[in-house]
Amino acid sequence: MADSLSKDTPLMEQPRYVGVPTFFRSPLRETLDDVDIGIVGVPFDGGVTSRPGARHGPREVRNQSTLVRMINQATGVAPHQLCRVADIGDAWVESPFELQLSHQNIEHRFHDIVDHAVVPLSVGGDHSISLPILRAVAKDQPVGMVHIDAHCDTGDDYMGSRFHHGAPFSRAVEEGLLDPKRTIQVGIRGTLNNADLWRFSHDSGMRVMYMEEFHSLGVTKTIAEIRRVVGDGPVYISFDIDCLDPAFAPGTGTPEIGGLTTLEAQLLVRGCSGLNIIGADMVEVSPPFDPAGVTALAGAGILFELLCVTSEAVAQRQSKS
Repeated sequence: MADSLSKDTPLMEQPRYVGVPTFFRSPLRETLDDVDIGIVGVPFDGGVTSRPGARHGPREVRNQSTLVRMINQATGVAPHQLCRVADIGDAWVESPFELQLSHQNIEHRFHDIVDHAVVPLSVGGDHSISLPILRAVAKDQPVGMVHIDAHCDTGDDYMGSRFHHGAPFSRAVEEGLLDPKRTIQVGIRGTLNNADLWRFSHDSGMRVMYMEEFHSLGVTKTIAEIRRVVGDGPVYISFDIDCLDPAFAPGTGTPEIGGLTTLEAQLLVRGCSGLNIIGADMVEVSPPFDPAGVTALAGAGILFELLCVTSEAVAQRQSKS
């Protein structure tokens, strides 16, 4: 009997359990030529304040992402048809025991990505990686941000460092990378030791939507508020997997009960369709705390939603150029 699949069958049409895992079975590129969107792992968790393990996130999200097919059934978006999408490897650090030097290593890699006119879609790693990424993607002007998370991550000094995963966005505002008045933070919740922990967000003008308000408003009105806040300017999306309830994402460093469902998270990201997205990240998947792989699977699913809305933005900009 003749085989229905041959050695020439495109990888994405082969069984999903074969081949070397890359993000969404996209081609692995060692150079940045002929790439519109580069999906890049950032396997660094030197900025965590509690449970480590997110350095292993990119590898496991790659594995789980091989389960994702090519077309978004809900929206009809086929990102691989809209743009040239590639797995461009990892932005690994050469000095993992030096936090700020590690961030410099990451920043250097992302400057190279941006200088090649490639839009980065990043997989962490802990949330401190967003700061060096923003140093590259927002080097020319401050950008707005859609930040979906359980925590505002606008803290300050913690045990002698101002550059941990609980403070990337206060540092980004101070460095002129992030426009706080075009920044919205959704899903914020959990307990505190300091009632003023997220004061920076409020004082700087960020729109903070605590989980209780999200629950009251619902997805549709929240999306409308997201679009109102960020407007038409360039926007970065940062998605921390701990925005999800631990029932859906137990494998993360700082889980908080009472969070989003995976469907609510998908709908929020889909609601960003049409925004001028110039980069995005999905962070804080920690495989050591994820024995069944459900957190990495959720991360891969959200990453695909981010890819869809980012590919729409890239295709829209290309059509105007």
